[in-house]
Amino acid sequence: MPALNPTDLFDIRSQLSEEERAVQDTVARFTDERVLPIIGDCFDEGRFPKELIPEIASLGLLGSSLPEEYGCAGLNGVSYGLICQELERGDSGIRSFVSVQSSLCMYPIYAYGSEEQRREWLPRMAAGEVIGCFGLTEPHGGSDPANMKTYAKKDGGDWVINGAKMWITNGNVAQIAIVWAQTEEGIQSFIVPTDTPGFTAQVIKHKMSLRASVTSGLFFDNVRIPDSNRLPNVKGLKGPLGCLTQARYGITWGPIGAAIACLTEANNYAKDRVLFNRPIAATQAVQLKLADMARRITLAQLLSLQLGRLKDAGTMQPAQVSLAKWNNCRMAIDIAREARDILGGAGITTEYSPIRHALNLESVITYEGTETVHQLVIGREVTGINAF
Repeated sequence: MPALNPTDLFDIRSQLSEEERAVQDTVARFTDERVLPIIGDCFDEGRFPKELIPEIASLGLLGSSLPEEYGCAGLNGVSYGLICQELERGDSGIRSFVSVQSSLCMYPIYAYGSEEQRREWLPRMAAGEVIGCFGLTEPHGGSDPANMKTYAKKDGGDWVINGAKMWITNGNVAQIAIVWAQTEEGIQSFIVPTDTPGFTAQVIKHKMSLRASVTSGLFFDNVRIPDSNRLPNVKGLKGPLGCLTQARYGITWGPIGAAIACLTEANNYAKDRVLFNRPIAATQAVQLKLADMARRITLAQLLSLQLGRLKDAGTMQPAQVSLAKWNNCRMAIDIAREARDILGGAGITTEYSPIRHALNLESVITYEGTETVHQLVIGREVTGINAF
């Protein structure tokens, strides 16, 4: 019998279509050749590699699941998941950039916008000519988006927006912001060009996580936009929550890539590191850790693949996404920490990836629903009682 792949013990790849495998191989090659050689330095410098945006766009990774008529790739949900997995094998910041552009900015324009808005924005966003950010979270809000203070007031044929958003990925590289605001008719969404008078984006500094990603605060001081910039086909929290379901789906796949990177590096290091006249990979203590990493990655792979099949069948439910995000983020952060431990002192440097992935995953396990929030979502499904 052939040897099993340490990072694919159940041969998940055999369950993929030819197109899905081609997508995975293409993005894996991009990650190996273009991301990994520079990403450690980017993390050290706190710099998002904007020079990669044209190539990311040329590969069809922006809005990859949206229809081809809008300049997008028209791929299925599993392919989008594999894109997220391979990008996050490089770095969570790269996957976050693509996730925000695709699921949080392009998706709401497609799902909630007018046909004119789709035609105006989606082809340019798919080409990487226009970058978006998603303005939902507020400084005081966190896990309670209904407690939104940003307000949009109708003034003739315009809307005037006042308020602030916090922890916004892509904020200082974006040309448009998808902004959610309270109105007299409930929560609504607006496309706000970032050069609009009164709009300010401010980079959040001193981060120890997602350092190769741009994170910003957004501030709105009497920002005036025309009614034609309002997304007309949604009102209420179901709008932003629908976007978050799309993004969280991709996040269930992304941490698998980070975990695979950590297992691979820890495994290779353990085979090369000789102590007491034998490689540490020959000790039971290290083998137990590596075996447990492989087990948990396998379970996460099966979970996300089934979730992707449900998504493509149109039967995926938000609670199922919550279960997968909870499980897979917890899996990945635990593996990153164990891999760092196997590397010993070497593991605290960004010459190796586990400490970088561990720090990034502190954000991934928190954003778009904290671990506790997703646990409570499942608790509600199990008991029928809302404990929020």
